[in-house]
Amino acid sequence: MQTLVEDFLQYLRHERGQAEHTQRTYAALLNKFVVWAKAQGLGDWNAVEFRHLMSFLEHERARALANQPEESARRLSSESVYLEIAALRAFYRFAEAEKLLPANIAENLSLPRRWKRLPKALSSQEIDKLLAPEPSETPASLCDQAILELAYASGLRLAELRGLRLEQLHLEAGFINVVGKGNKERVVPVGCKAVAALERYLAAGRPALVTPRSPASVFLTRRGTPFAPVTLWLRIKQRVRRADIPRNVTPHMLRHSFATHLLEHGADLRVIQELLGHASISTTEVYTHVAGQRLREVHHKYHPRP
Repeated sequence: MQTLVEDFLQYLRHERGQAEHTQRTYAALLNKFVVWAKAQGLGDWNAVEFRHLMSFLEHERARALANQPEESARRLSSESVYLEIAALRAFYRFAEAEKLLPANIAENLSLPRRWKRLPKALSSQEIDKLLAPEPSETPASLCDQAILELAYASGLRLAELRGLRLEQLHLEAGFINVVGKGNKERVVPVGCKAVAALERYLAAGRPALVTPRSPASVFLTRRGTPFAPVTLWLRIKQRVRRADIPRNVTPHMLRHSFATHLLEHGADLRVIQELLGHASISTTEVYTHVAGQRLREVHHKYHPRP
């Protein structure tokens, strides 16, 4: 069973060009099913029936969560169940298309409704505090400044910031080439303040971080290596604390702030979709709810008869 899962992951990696995070998520979810199936005496995918998939999902919905007290009533969220069903459906679609299994028994698994969570954005005042240059200028602080300025100026994902390479920068022309999800490339403009922060970092910060073994990644750690996801996350959170912003700020909130502030200032939704690299306009439409809430707040605050 494990071999077939590995074939599917290879397909995601080399043919679909899925992001590393997606690959790891699907691997963990499918391996969880394989472990459960073996405990039920199922040693081959051909022995798995639709009722087994349903039993697994019922087991997942009912089981206690890891790292929770035994008496805890918390159970798996509908979001997590959604991902497990999506992983099984994607796996079976692949196995049927490649003639590795005779039928797609997962096609009738219905996905639970996903509640759309409104993205959290920073206010303009919080952005100003966060992007204010720190008094002590070091290679690391110049790197942090360039990361934050670029994340807010261009709305890049965390993985896109980590993976950005020197040859993707076209600062003299004011844009960068970004390789996003599914290895899709897009051109994103960069504002003058972000360009200035990047040029300052490339001139006075990055040369001090480079080692003989450093790759051509734009952003480097103090050891001259590319950032791991957790390392970059922590660097941003440390900068948030130093900026005295009393919120749980995540790197993705800078991307949300980029999109929300553009929409609030009149940008077209289709343009924002292109800048964010969303495959579907429905993904971008969530920002209309955020902007709508902001409009209601402004109306209530400033209208003479709210």
